[in-house]
Amino acid sequence: MSDSDVTEDWLLNEQVRLFQPKKGYRAGLDAILLAASLDGRPGEHFLELGCGAGGALFPSAHRLLEARFTGVERVPLMVALAKRGIEANRFSDRVNVVEADISQLPKDWENGFDQVFSNPPYFEPGRIQAPHEGRSHAYMADVSLADWLKAMLHAAKPKGRITIIHRGGALGDILSYLMSRTGQIEVYPIRSAPGEAAKRVIVTARKGLRRGDIVLHDGMNMYPSRGTTTYTDEAKRILNGGPLNW
Repeated sequence: MSDSDVTEDWLLNEQVRLFQPKKGYRAGLDAILLAASLDGRPGEHFLELGCGAGGALFPSAHRLLEARFTGVERVPLMVALAKRGIEANRFSDRVNVVEADISQLPKDWENGFDQVFSNPPYFEPGRIQAPHEGRSHAYMADVSLADWLKAMLHAAKPKGRITIIHRGGALGDILSYLMSRTGQIEVYPIRSAPGEAAKRVIVTARKGLRRGDIVLHDGMNMYPSRGTTTYTDEAKRILNGGPLNW
């Protein structure tokens, strides 16, 4: 792919640079919301499964300055763009990207990361009409949601945290898998506007724990009312690099 097929974009009010294909999948709000949902102690090592060109990885590294990050991506082009972004953002001392499939993670990664996060493909083959060229790897999963969650838990340390953003309609499947394997589960709904159903949910949990009720947060609205195009103050704060308020 030549430079004419790649765009240089800015996230978080021009605080983070991102190189991505002009056509096909491009990072959006979900990645920024996922990044905003993360928190941790200095020195923690985060792993993102399916990092793409860095849409969530880079905002996370920008805000959590004392943490290390590893991204996993199976598409060689996206890996190359992510590595270009690492250099452009001067993250080389604490961010790296590995080309791999989540179904074949390195064996020594088991129980290896303090936190694992992901914005996985939302649909399994046959569930939706085939997406446009270049977007299939982002929207169509080659593995089930359960297997994706399994990979996240595999890489997380005991009592480590996993965080995932997904369709609101997938919440039941996510909780069904996590309830017997994790604890301290929290759910954060994302709505377009007040009164609407949550199209996205962020779910976080700790590996291997067996205590605590599921916490359902009030969540947030992206817009103050249906049909408006101006973000809420909370959405603006997050899009400028602020953390999500759990």
